[in-house]
Amino acid sequence: MTIEDRLTRIEAMLAVLVQGQQEREWYTVEEFAHIVGRSEFTCRQWCRLGRIEANKKASGRGAHAAWAIAHTELERFRREGLRHPRQN
Repeated sequence: MTIEDRLTRIEAMLAVLVQGQQEREWYTVEEFAHIVGRSEFTCRQWCRLGRIEANKKASGRGAHAAWAIAHTELERFRREGLRHPRQN
């Protein structure tokens, strides 16, 4: 195998990796936590308290809906941080 062949293979693998990292419309709590470098528990708590805008979506686990966080909310969080807590 020549160096050119190896470089071609490496470039193809990099293209696949980059393509997998393109922005998505919705993220799970687990994905969001990984992206922002926080624990899943902390991010779930932020959703419950309204510190991150999230929606409950069917998760395929019966009656248990899972939090879904929009890409626009991820971008807002990166710019502005957490929202103020909800007033009860």
